[in-house]
Amino acid sequence: MRHRKAGKRLGRTSSHRIAMVRNMVTSLLEHERIVTTTPKAKEVRKVAEKMITLAKRGDLHARRQALEVIRDRKVVEKLFGTLKDEYMERNGGYTRIIRTGNRIGDAAAMAILELVNYQADKGIPAEN
Repeated sequence: MRHRKAGKRLGRTSSHRIAMVRNMVTSLLEHERIVTTTPKAKEVRKVAEKMITLAKRGDLHARRQALEVIRDRKVVEKLFGTLKDEYMERNGGYTRIIRTGNRIGDAAAMAILELVNYQADKGIPAEN
């Protein structure tokens, strides 16, 4: 029984799963949009939203906690610099999952995970 065990296993060992989630969160915050399977997107969303909440706090301890998950210092600088300002007025719900159908090879449910202020062309303001 899996009582009181949060999160999905995703068919991986715990170390592989942690490394995969860290890499995906780093990619999401760097590119502001990633394409992945729906179960992975749901797991990555949990960690990504916590990272944005840490950035909104903005103190040194929060930055060090973010560096435990996001190992790229440039991405942490972006998170605590530009991304923090975009989400200061928002009380959660920083990411969006858009389901895109099934993958051709193995029929896995695919989704796009993106930040809600993402714009394909940076010249267009975000609609809220």
